[in-house]
Amino acid sequence: MIFLNDILSAIPLGFFLSFMIGPVFFVLLETSVVKGFRAAVVFDLGVVLADIIFILIAFFSSYRLIQSIKDDPALFIFGGLVMLTYGIISFIKNKKESRKTIDEIDPKELAKTNYFSLFIKGFFLNFINIGVLGFWLAILITIGPQLELKASRMITFFATLIIVYFITDLFKIILAKQLRSKLNPKNILLIKKVISIALIICGVVLLSQAWFPKEQKIVNSAFEKLEGEN
Repeated sequence: MIFLNDILSAIPLGFFLSFMIGPVFFVLLETSVVKGFRAAVVFDLGVVLADIIFILIAFFSSYRLIQSIKDDPALFIFGGLVMLTYGIISFIKNKKESRKTIDEIDPKELAKTNYFSLFIKGFFLNFINIGVLGFWLAILITIGPQLELKASRMITFFATLIIVYFITDLFKIILAKQLRSKLNPKNILLIKKVISIALIICGVVLLSQAWFPKEQKIVNSAFEKLEGEN
């Protein structure tokens, strides 16, 4: 009965997590529309792996260590610069492509798929966002005591959360894929440009978290509350 309650508690959170707006959200939809279902699933598996690693780091590391890591401006600057640079390079590349005539653009070339690179892309796009670690730490601090910090219950809860998150992503991928039949080279380039701009914005936001650390108040207050109880 306890495990059933843990599963039921994780389901809405997993669903909510799938719709959190960020670079992964946009790139996942772009990958589904431009490259298809399998490519998007492979990309998402990379994202999920990064999430699992973050959960393990948050669970096995000391709270004080995570606190120092998640608030380190250098990590936000690094992640923000990587994301910003990637977005700018992608935008410039797409800008050059758009200068070609429609006849010169090969749709297959635009939508070509390298599954390994997509997996790595999904992993690193999520992993460089140190804010994700802060998110999982906040979840761990909030939910952990309710689960009595028992390994079996924690595994049940987070495994359910990740599974629900992944299944919800599959539905998003399927829905986005429906647009693929309406694509032409011009539309593909437009989508890629929009995603590049979204990545640039996300990179700037990540950098702003280094410049304005007060935005991390929610996690900090949760941590302080936990310390106060101890």
